[in-house]
Amino acid sequence: MFAVTRIRFPALRSTRTFSTSSRNSPRWEKWAYKGSTIALSCILGAGAATAGIVAIDSRKGTFDSLNNRDPVQRPEENNTAAQDESIRVSGKITEGSPMRLRMEQFIKEKQQEICEALEDIDGNKFRVDSWKRPEGGEGISCILQDGNVFEKAGVNISVVYGKLPPAAVAAMRENHKGLEATDEPLPFFAAGISLVVHPHNPMAPTVHFNYRYFEIENQDGTPRAWWFGGGSDLTPSYLFDEDAIHFHKTMKDACDKHDTRYYPDFKKWCDKYFYIKHRQESRGVGGIFFDDLEDKTPNELFSFVQSCANAFLPSYLPLVERRKDMSYTPDEKNFQQVRRGRYVEFNLVYDRGTQFGLNTPGARVESILMSLPLTSRWEYMHAPQMGSREEKLMEVLRKPKEWV
Repeated sequence: MFAVTRIRFPALRSTRTFSTSSRNSPRWEKWAYKGSTIALSCILGAGAATAGIVAIDSRKGTFDSLNNRDPVQRPEENNTAAQDESIRVSGKITEGSPMRLRMEQFIKEKQQEICEALEDIDGNKFRVDSWKRPEGGEGISCILQDGNVFEKAGVNISVVYGKLPPAAVAAMRENHKGLEATDEPLPFFAAGISLVVHPHNPMAPTVHFNYRYFEIENQDGTPRAWWFGGGSDLTPSYLFDEDAIHFHKTMKDACDKHDTRYYPDFKKWCDKYFYIKHRQESRGVGGIFFDDLEDKTPNELFSFVQSCANAFLPSYLPLVERRKDMSYTPDEKNFQQVRRGRYVEFNLVYDRGTQFGLNTPGARVESILMSLPLTSRWEYMHAPQMGSREEKLMEVLRKPKEWV
């Protein structure tokens, strides 16, 4: 049975970055949607499947009880997981700790912060489920549905240790040339946070984000290869230009702190990824999307991911506050449901994490499908009226705009 107890994390220490050697900078066009992208989707997913694929059970608790738990029992051969657990128990995660633990600490802090902010707006609490896997790792799924403001909101995290088959390693080598071929399974680590929010009011936009870290390790726990991925995108049913501008400007500001190439490259990648081919339209008005990111030092990119994740609340909450109490008609609600149908189509037909998760034995389906709205609608041959606000949105979805 899933827990319905409100879970809270204890306060965790903030982290900083430190310098290591730099790497060459690949352009986004060369980062193909295969190899490491697919393998990472197997663990974290590009959106919905963050905590679902490797979950094996759930249990009751509070944030305090989760973080003061007994150490997870792990097989002896998983040395990295055991080493990391001993560091967690000591409570000494610092800027000199492995990136695995720093990313884990950050996403747990971010999950708590975001859930509390959304609860403040909605007035209801998240339901929280947790799971563990014996090989090493855990996850927490936080879901709020049928709220006052949000029809459905989900904030999931997962932390996973495992063994990567040689075939998967070979596929990853296309995007990671320094990764040597192997005939033996290699230990890996993956951690990520994923969020989807569907408001009740059709004037308030849906939003999604996902940030993740993947590492292939040597037997002593040092990284053999690593990279970051993630992004954030906005999906309105009714387009307010000022909302799209605000969202994109906030994400651009987060990117520009680290590299002025990032926003234009990752905005273009986002428009390409979240495209519903059979409808010949985008899912929403975009944002940023990136994967296999290793063009700077681990600490520089960790700082970049932190900036992007920290930009979520200021990019989205003002839009919800502005739109959640606006009046709307039954026809406008119906159009929102039609757009929700398009959201479902993309996630079930094209999202790589969802596809893999649903075809994986033992997958935790409830977490994989967390991203789907409670309600949606399909109308035969639906077409908006000429000159309507609905048609205005469709024009943008068929030809993405530069918002900033």
